[in-house]
Amino acid sequence: MAQPNPVAALSNIRNTPELWQKITFTLLCLVVYRVGSHVTAPGVDVTAMLNFFQSQGGGLLGLYDLFVGGNLSRSTIFALGIMPYISASIFMQIGAAVIPSLEKKQKDEEGRKQITQWTRYFTVVLAAVQGWGYALFTSSVTGAVINPGTGFMLTMVLFLTTGALFVMWLGEQITERGLGNGASLLIFFSIVERFIPSIFQMFGFVSTGAVSLLALLAMTAMMLAVVAGVVAITLAARRIAIQIPQRTMARGRQQESTKSFIPLRINTAGVMPIIFAQSLIVVPGAAAQFSGSQTLANIADYLAPGTWLYFLLSAGLIIFFTYFYTSIIFNPADLSENLKKQGGFIPGVKPGAKTAEYIGSVIERITLPGAIFLTVIALLPIWLADLFAVPFTFGGTSLLIVVGVALDTMAQVNNHLLLRKYDGFMKKGRVRFRGRNAGTGF
Repeated sequence: MAQPNPVAALSNIRNTPELWQKITFTLLCLVVYRVGSHVTAPGVDVTAMLNFFQSQGGGLLGLYDLFVGGNLSRSTIFALGIMPYISASIFMQIGAAVIPSLEKKQKDEEGRKQITQWTRYFTVVLAAVQGWGYALFTSSVTGAVINPGTGFMLTMVLFLTTGALFVMWLGEQITERGLGNGASLLIFFSIVERFIPSIFQMFGFVSTGAVSLLALLAMTAMMLAVVAGVVAITLAARRIAIQIPQRTMARGRQQESTKSFIPLRINTAGVMPIIFAQSLIVVPGAAAQFSGSQTLANIADYLAPGTWLYFLLSAGLIIFFTYFYTSIIFNPADLSENLKKQGGFIPGVKPGAKTAEYIGSVIERITLPGAIFLTVIALLPIWLADLFAVPFTFGGTSLLIVVGVALDTMAQVNNHLLLRKYDGFMKKGRVRFRGRNAGTGF
């Protein structure tokens, strides 16, 4: 089979007006997001904030700062980034899994529009609360606030809430008029733009002798292997064979049932279990920092990255949240019902409840290797840092996000190109469908 030509693919993108417009619009939105990332919120000393974040290292604030592209540590108007909208979306998603009325609304178009509007309102509330919390946090950092007080607090809440809503609007515009999921692309862009300085920093460590060349080569090889593993697991799926009756006529005869499959992803939960687990582990440290409690500080020391308790608790929480989040976002009963409505069935399994039970059992089995994989990805950077004594670590969380968003965006580009190609054939009347499932996933 002929291998794809990257130059030809780029040429095809340029020659596809609709796709090129979507890509251009997306890039312009990312440029606007990047420009806003350099506008500092009023009344904050950026140098003091940067020094504080450098002294604290990782933790919950470091994870949040990673997702917003360093805007939190630089105290810009986009300090909250897209995270309030992401949090609101997750809360609504969890709510739909436990509240029947919300679950019912998700199944029709008008209900989904109403839930989207509620998500926006909830984003405003979360942004205001987080903005107030960030104002309190900056006031607690020595020398970070020029004129502390109620006026500064209200101003900070206004600017950060407005910035978060603008970023939310920017993400929605990318989703509707650009390419890919806007919220995911903004996080992707925020993470990637910090990769390049980290790479140069690593080469600086080698030039100064802080890191040996052999350690750099070994770590690079391991990183490439991890990237390959992330790609493989992200794309990996368990295929369940199904049969769907063909309802069209071919040469005056009714066609037989077509064989297809349902792909069940091994890593259905994505990166969310790692985020939930890390958010819980850093709670004692964050609470100790704000309250000054020595007891909480001692607990935070026991849970510091690199301790045996940290590894055990992280592994347990990631595995738990993998099963928990998978059960929320994937409903075997709905899949079984949709399959039944299409007249499809799994060979050897009765339609309805038995099909849902069978799909649920498959999901339970394939979720375990996915959970173990997420655990290794989350803890591997710490192991590598201890093994090679390297001050720079790459995050497994960020790597999962980058690979997942990149693969999804590339798939959308490929779909646009395929649709454009099929349109050209159809205008010439030369369409030839090959295979049993031409143009569909089933």
